Amino acid sequence: MKNSQCRIPHASKLSRRRFLGGIAAATAFSVVSRHVLGGEGHVAPSEKTTLAGIGVGGQGIQNMLRFADFPEIQIAAVCDVQREGNRYMSWNWSQGKDQRLAGREPARRAIDAKYAKQKDRGKYQGCNSYADYRELLDKEDVDAVMVATPDFSHAVITMAAIKKGKHVYCEKPLTYSVYEARQVTEAARKAKVATQLGNQGQAENTARMIQEYILDGAIGPVHEVYVPWGRGFWDPPPGPGRPQETPPVPDGLDWDLWLGPAPARPYHPCYEPWRWRDWWDFGTGQIGDLGCHKLSTIFKALKLGSPTKIEAECDAVNPEIYPRVFNIHFEFPARGDMPPVKLHWLSGGAQPPRPKGLEEGRRPSGDIMIGESGVLMGHRLVPETRMREYGQPPEVLARSPGHDKEFVDACRGGEPAGSDFVAHSGLLTEACLLGNIALRTGKTLEWDGTNFKITNDEEANALLHREYREGWTL
Repeated sequence: MKNSQCRIPHASKLSRRRFLGGIAAATAFSVVSRHVLGGEGHVAPSEKTTLAGIGVGGQGIQNMLRFADFPEIQIAAVCDVQREGNRYMSWNWSQGKDQRLAGREPARRAIDAKYAKQKDRGKYQGCNSYADYRELLDKEDVDAVMVATPDFSHAVITMAAIKKGKHVYCEKPLTYSVYEARQVTEAARKAKVATQLGNQGQAENTARMIQEYILDGAIGPVHEVYVPWGRGFWDPPPGPGRPQETPPVPDGLDWDLWLGPAPARPYHPCYEPWRWRDWWDFGTGQIGDLGCHKLSTIFKALKLGSPTKIEAECDAVNPEIYPRVFNIHFEFPARGDMPPVKLHWLSGGAQPPRPKGLEEGRRPSGDIMIGESGVLMGHRLVPETRMREYGQPPEVLARSPGHDKEFVDACRGGEPAGSDFVAHSGLLTEACLLGNIALRTGKTLEWDGTNFKITNDEEANALLHREYREGWTL
């Protein structure tokens, strides 16, 4: 590989006359439990947590419909720069791509229909819709927001919500730039709001088991980790550079709002609504999209924070489009009694070294942690004889009630969610995005996370953030 440059319905009201008359007539009263009044799981409208969805394409609609299932949640509004379109990722992966209607109006209708069904009503209208998230935040006094826009606008929307004291659920990665990740994390810390990144796998039982193997010393101190991944699962752009043609903007799409803080570009379907991930202008590439999923459990199990060195290998040079085949190598310092760790992200089908003890005829698969006294491949010890001998580690970590429920509970005063920006996903996002800077520069970077500086390349520091279009601020 070569180094390269790669870039509520309302509660019924009790009249004053009936209320006073009831007091005069009563000689005693008793407290009636809520489930007797409203059925199991009933939450009074005044006690619900109100939620708005910003960015309701394929993933955004899925998120909002799941949140609508919680009796503690009331979906009050949705927002999307597209009024209605049929080129979004399907809500159901088995149906393939570009087969679903999405946008603010389909999302509003879907949520109203869901509430109508829950309440055995033929019709329900209670969800408002907006094109501009700023108008939503000004007009809707919601408790929390869900952000599922393209990567490049995550930070400005999330920061605006945090500044208004809203709890935030944001799809991964948390931000487009390393600087944004640090700023959003610190804002969430100061505001003391509940947060959750959309890396759902962190809540799975296998994620807890992997951490417990490490805690129990099943493979000894870990010094090396390999994370293999194939090529991007989305379709690549049609050409090596920006498109030259300028087709008309689809009806109902506010292209200027879609661009938000990103550089001005003429509309083209190779950007919106699906393929923006591959473009340096808009997306964060493969490691931005998938790193916060794949690396989350590793970060928790090994107590990783900021890397100190990042190096990338890439055999494709393109100033406009992320590479599809590359490797990124991270070095993390010692943490307490845990030794330094080298972490390797391998893409495009690149394979890690064959783990010691792996049976003949068995191929390496999944993430591989190499310890001083053993190997963990996925959530199984290597070889299988060792797995059968050891069994499962002691269960010492609390199991998750579910990724979405973690956020709901945190919004309502519970423990921080598993992918809270401050405790976990802020630094996780920073590490992934530093990998993109290494790809873009083709240089080995030395990173001082405490002082937020690349210490061996002043020019690379300019890539920690970028200028926004006029009128947009963090």
